[in-house]
Amino acid sequence: MTRVWQWNRPVTVREVLEDLQRERSIAYTTVMTVMDNLHQKGWVRREVDGRAYRYTAVSTRAAYSAALMNEAWSRSDNPAAALVAFFGMMSAEQREALQDAMRIVAPTFPEPPPDPAHGGPPADGTPPEAGR
Repeated sequence: MTRVWQWNRPVTVREVLEDLQRERSIAYTTVMTVMDNLHQKGWVRREVDGRAYRYTAVSTRAAYSAALMNEAWSRSDNPAAALVAFFGMMSAEQREALQDAMRIVAPTFPEPPPDPAHGGPPADGTPPEAGR
């Protein structure tokens, strides 16, 4: 998948093979099998181009990473503790990226309802003075 994401366009088995062969020896059939497996799993789609297929990633690498993180987090029996542990593992650069991401998405989150336990008005909408 890394190679398909790096190319960022439809690629053939031959292109991926030649790219991989710069680093190591690998057989055409091995790359073809992996690309077919990725197609069968729904990670790439393919279109016929002459006698070959051109493969395209179904999602971005960022979306795939986000799905993995969400899956791991949702399997936790204590999601808050999992997040705290995850944040504790982050490098300074990762924490900065998280802060940047929060600034981007914060406007899309609705304001939480007031919490009477922490000085906000009661949830039923009655003014705070009504209870005095």
